Amino acid sequence: MPNVKSIEKAVESLRPFELAEFRRWFSEFDGAAWDRQIEQDAASGKLDVLASEALADYNSGSAQEL
Repeated sequence: MPNVKSIEKAVESLRPFELAEFRRWFSEFDGAAWDRQIEQDAASGKLDVLASEALADYNSGSAQEL
């Protein structure tokens, strides 16, 4: 398995159109990883405190519309 430095060097050597393709792929890859982590955190209850605080703010009228 390549280490981070070898991956960095490989990315640095990409031609512009290859770098654009890599960026697109990595963005999708990273977004999917983020989604999985949020789903796991929500299912495990790690976000319950934040959700309770947000609902309390909303119900007390102290929340602001974005």
